[in-house]
Amino acid sequence: MLKVLGTIVLGIGIWLAVDKASLIALLKMVENEHINQFTQPQVIEQLAYVLIAIGGIMFLMSFMGYCGAIRESKCLLTTYGTFMILLLIAEIVAGGLAAFYKDTARNETKTFLQSTITKYYTSREHTDAVTLMWNQMMSTFACCGVNDYRDFDMSTAWAVNKGNRTIPEVCCVLKDVKNMVPRDEDCVTNPTEANSFFKRGCYEVFTDWIVTNRELLVAVLLSVGFVHLLAIFLAFCLCKSFAKYHGMRL
Repeated sequence: MLKVLGTIVLGIGIWLAVDKASLIALLKMVENEHINQFTQPQVIEQLAYVLIAIGGIMFLMSFMGYCGAIRESKCLLTTYGTFMILLLIAEIVAGGLAAFYKDTARNETKTFLQSTITKYYTSREHTDAVTLMWNQMMSTFACCGVNDYRDFDMSTAWAVNKGNRTIPEVCCVLKDVKNMVPRDEDCVTNPTEANSFFKRGCYEVFTDWIVTNRELLVAVLLSVGFVHLLAIFLAFCLCKSFAKYHGMRL
């Protein structure tokens, strides 16, 4: 199943990379306020590279497990199991370090998020994948930037294209989410706490959301860990079975 999914993701990524026009034409036929935001060529191109990377990794991992089981190859199954163990260890170590060094993890996370705004964020007229991601996040969580609206001042692309705007439209209270039209026309040039969320950083808002939904997140993480352990157990059980079967044949 994972091999099929990885192949599909990889195939879609390659298709988007070589033929963006077909997808743009297809999406424009769908009448949806959110779909049309994904028809920007730059967004599709960046999405294609992400899908190719994810699909390639999924395909490679599942291919080793699948071929190892079909060909009764202990080498391939052991390699697959070892990769799964390393991945599980990496997840546990990352979670442990984040919990133990909370302040450091917090600062590093903020630095990374800020870097995405500094390097890539631009105006809605020149939307790319990072800008679209931030716009979706800010409109969903009613927030602005990582800490506040001043985070956008460090973005060269935003500075070049913002005109007389002080904050992006998505930081305002919107009356039209599809077209990012602020309820107050003066919001982008004269933001206040009444007409915008310009002082409300997304990091704190998202942290509060995680705390509120921590039971669900823990359940998801435990489920992922269980699937990894099951895959590791099955891989090495098959290795042992093959070794026993070949020993009996000799």
